Amino acid sequence: MIGIVDYGMGNLRSVQKALEYLGGRAIVSSDAAALNGCERLILPGVGSFGAGMENLKAAGMERYVLSRVKDTPVLGICLGMQFLLAESEEEGVHAGLGLVPGRVRRFTEGKIPQMGWNGVYATRSPLFEGISEGTCFYFVHSYFADAAEENIIGKTEYYREYASAVAAGNAYGVQFHPEKSGDAGLQLLRNFMKL
Repeated sequence: MIGIVDYGMGNLRSVQKALEYLGGRAIVSSDAAALNGCERLILPGVGSFGAGMENLKAAGMERYVLSRVKDTPVLGICLGMQFLLAESEEEGVHAGLGLVPGRVRRFTEGKIPQMGWNGVYATRSPLFEGISEGTCFYFVHSYFADAAEENIIGKTEYYREYASAVAAGNAYGVQFHPEKSGDAGLQLLRNFMKL
């Protein structure tokens, strides 16, 4: 069973449908008791960092995710990936979960947001097993992760090179939307289900 953390912001149903398509069982919940029975957690997200973290705290999910990641694989998607970092500069400075060293910064070049398909390189993680270097995934974001090199498991070029996938311990994050990225996205979710 995979738990999709519901804190009032995110692409919850599309992630759940992708997991079910792969034969997985998934629940969407903000109830710790319901999520306790899950072997993996997904932290999705769409929207602004500050509001998202406030919602996460208000739902009691900030502390819950921090306690579960000690022994449970957690996958952050888009804004959920950004939450994994130490802080964000979106609309002021806001603290993140601090699971991955680094800061979320705004793009200063090109069309913002980055929206559409882009390649992911330097994919050195079981999360990308069976996915070719440079495979394209679907992105929609105005802020990017400036993470430490040792935590970067995927890189993308959009006027600059940035971390499009990160990992630290049981915490994994992808800036793109695997649930909207066709076969490659499904493969990544399949790989997460095996971690």
